[in-house]
Amino acid sequence: MSRPLIAIDGPAGAGKSTVSRALAERLGLDRLDTGAMYRAVAWRVLDQGVDPADQAAVAAVAADACLEAGPAVVIDGHDVTEAIRTPAVSRVVSAVAANPEVRRHLVERQRQWAAAHDGGVVEGRDIGSVVFPDASLKIFLTASVAERSRRRGGDESAEGLARRDRIDSTRAVSPLVRAADAHVLDTTGRSVDDVVEEVLSWL
Repeated sequence: MSRPLIAIDGPAGAGKSTVSRALAERLGLDRLDTGAMYRAVAWRVLDQGVDPADQAAVAAVAADACLEAGPAVVIDGHDVTEAIRTPAVSRVVSAVAANPEVRRHLVERQRQWAAAHDGGVVEGRDIGSVVFPDASLKIFLTASVAERSRRRGGDESAEGLARRDRIDSTRAVSPLVRAADAHVLDTTGRSVDDVVEEVLSWL
């Protein structure tokens, strides 16, 4: 790739979407929200009445889905940009994302996206550790649970976030973990501009 590939990981509400969006704009790079891809599959699973615990059926949904995760998130012709942020999807997305076959299908698509866009800013849970271990820059964002819950606008309680953290961090395949060479950045109480300036200083 001739342009930078920046991997941004961290738990829900740490500021990944806000920071990655601002960073991509500053650098003139495209941006991919991989969490939106897993949420879209979770939405489709619920939409089709599939049991999120049925791994084979959920994997089939991911394998067959026509998925686009740009400024608008579209799956099988449905614009789910807003729908994937509902509490119903939040309750099942960790289980869907823990499915090894779902991850295999989506990681392949994520790598294809980066190749097609010649780099970019990619955010998620396992971007620096699994998807792009050779990324130009790896960042792991954190924030206090109370701050993260506030940022979610009350849609997800601190208890709910803590539960998702446990599931994401302990799953067998591609757990939420900081890559050894990632810069750790606590965004609690910091402005977006302040965070972005620090990230830019690492490039």
